[in-house]
This record gives sequence, structure tokens and C-alpha cells, in this order.
Amino acid sequence: MLQASFCGSCLKVSDAINCLRVAFGGGRPEMASNKDLFLLDFPGIASVISVPTERIICSGLKMYLVESKGGAIACMLLALFFLGTWPAIMTLLERRGRLPQHTYLDYTLTNLLAAIVIALTFGEIGKGSPEQPNFIAQLSQDNWPSVLFAMAGGVVLSLGNLSTQYAWAFVGLSVTEVITASITVVIGTTLNYFLDDKINRAEILFPGVGCFLIAVCLGSAVHSSNAADNKAKLIELREAGYPSASKEATTNKELKDLENANGTTEKARAGTADFLVELENRRAIKVFGKSTFVGLAITFFAGVCFSLFSPAFNLATNDQWHTLKEGVPKLVVYTAFFYFSVSCFVLALILNITFLYRPVLDLPRSSFKAYLNDWNGRGWAFLAGLLCGFGNGLQFMGGQAAGYAAADAVQT
Repeated sequence: MLQASFCGSCLKVSDAINCLRVAFGGGRPEMASNKDLFLLDFPGIASVISVPTERIICSGLKMYLVESKGGAIACMLLALFFLGTWPAIMTLLERRGRLPQHTYLDYTLTNLLAAIVIALTFGEIGKGSPEQPNFIAQLSQDNWPSVLFAMAGGVVLSLGNLSTQYAWAFVGLSVTEVITASITVVIGTTLNYFLDDKINRAEILFPGVGCFLIAVCLGSAVHSSNAADNKAKLIELREAGYPSASKEATTNKELKDLENANGTTEKARAGTADFLVELENRRAIKVFGKSTFVGLAITFFAGVCFSLFSPAFNLATNDQWHTLKEGVPKLVVYTAFFYFSVSCFVLALILNITFLYRPVLDLPRSSFKAYLNDWNGRGWAFLAGLLCGFGNGLQFMGGQAAGYAAADAVQT
């Protein structure tokens, strides 16, 4: 009741003002409406009324892009967890005897699925703009130069991931990750620093790059030391009366004899000669008798591949070389990541199906039918693919805001 009388009195005041304006020659076209005068007389009420309108206008959903430094850091930290977990899962499966071809085929399926999920959610939520179109809208645009850069990044990442799967068996998970990550920082971060127009502080970034360069040398030394130590342990076991513990020990029977050499079925302690023989007997990739430098060569090749995929993605999303036609918008991070993952998937599919029938490193032959029937550890391989896919997507989302040079350094 009080509110009604208040509003009525306000309108009477505004009517009186209108009458005065007309009396003193004010024409009807110049007169303000009752609503305008009411808001003029009570500016506090005007602000209250205008706020919901502004909120409605501003709350129109836009395609989500990480633009703040805080959001970028959150994305990269979450990516760090994902990208640090999936290699351990893949290594575990190989050590349990699952063929790496089978594991990688499962992994690459869910890796692509993660990219599709990101593109259809973050890339499609809200309205796009001419400068930043949605994922679906951008698929039909003439942006092939950027698409090719994104796909080139996917190719080198696929080669790098595939190589590390074999390097883990020869060099070990920890040493492989140190060397490949360090090479990625030394080469990839340096390239991205210049592609990002030096937005990151060089005095902070490059001392870290120097530390990673030292880590490459130390990691190589650790691998050589580990290989020499393992060789010495096996020689001691052979000299103790078990000649099968030589580099020619490859048959299951010989390895079983070594495993049970002490007459017990107790699990061997990690790091002992018995443990090494037990692991060799169980794992899919046999490493006894292989050269020390085979693992290092694979690891360095993987590191170079990893160092190139992020700069290629950077070129795909930011077009620093001005390869797009005038008026064609740059690839948004979700579209670039989709093309990136498609090329990664296609190459992995071709190589691993080939490796089923023409295996490398003395692995047993397999077939596509055998792969389809191999459910041992398939769930873990699927999980590894999802972790890697979402990890890469989050890394790229954070890199678009904070710079890909910083993203590379954080991820490693």
C-alpha cells in the first residue's frame, strides 16, 4: 500500500512538471516521458532498475576462452597432473606383458575422444564472434594453412609418444621423462618464446632452460650408469653358476630357471639381478642384450618431436607468419586441438597396425583380431588416453593466455 502511494505521488510530480513545460512553451516532442522524469528525480532508483538490464545484456554466453593469468595457471597445473600420470600407466602395462601396439591403439582412441569432447563443449558453449567463431562454424572456413600447422604438431606428438613407449623399456620411466622434458624445454620453449613475441621474461625463463640443458646431460649419464650396474649384476649372477644370466638369455625356460635360482618363489627385491630377470621374463619388450645407445637414441628422437609440437600449435592458433587470407579468423584453440588430435590419431593408427604385422625390436607378431580380443589392461590404456588428451587440451588452453613458452616450461 505504501509502495503504491509512493509511486502515485512520484507520477503526480512528473505530471506537474510536464504541465509547467507545456505552459512555458515546451512542445510535446521535447517532453520527457513520465518514466524518464521519474528516473531523473530519483537517480538511486534509476541505477537499481538499470542493473538487471545490464546483467541480462552482459550475461549472453560467449565461447569460453582462458584469458586471465590465474585461469592459465589453473589449467596448466591440472594439465601437469594429467600429463604426469598417463606415462606411468603405459609403463605398467608394458611391464605386465601387454604388447605396446595393443596399448597404443587403445590409448589413441580415447585421446581423440578427449579432443572431440573439449571441442564440442568449450568450443560450442555460447555464441561465437567474427574474430572467434565457434568450433563447428570454423570447420567450414578457408583456414587450411593454420590447419596444416596444427596437424603437423599432431604428427610430431604422435611420433614422440610412440617413441617414448619403447624408450621406457630401455631407459626407464624416470630417466626418459627427464631427458625428453628437458629437450622439450631447451628447444620448444626457446622457439615459443620468439613466436610469442617475447611476452615472457627472459631473465626468468632462460636460466630455467639452462638448468634443463644440464638435466639432459645428467639424465644420459644416469642411464649409462644404470646400464653398467645392471650388466654387472647379471654377470655376477652368471658367475655364481647360472650361465643363462648372459645377454643371450631370451627363452622363457632360461628366464624361469634364473627367476627361481635360489629355490624359492618369493618375489625378488627391486634392483637385484633376480628382479631384473623376473622383469625381463614378464615384460613385452625384451631389453637383455640390447645396446645402451638404442634407448638413448629413441629418447633423444622423442625429445626432439616433443619440442616441435607446441611451436606448431602456436603457429596454428596465432598465425605469426601471416599465412591466412585477409578476413579469415585465426583458429581458436579448440578447433586447432581437434585437427591436432585427428592427425595424431591417424598416424598412430597407421603405424601401430603396421607394427602388429611387422613388429620392431624383436616383439612378437600380432594381428588386428588378436588386438580386438586383448582386454587385459584395456581399461587402463583407455584411461591413459583420456588423461593425455585432456592434459594436452588444458596445456593449450593455458598457453593461449600465458604464452606457450611458459606452458612448455610448466608442463615439464
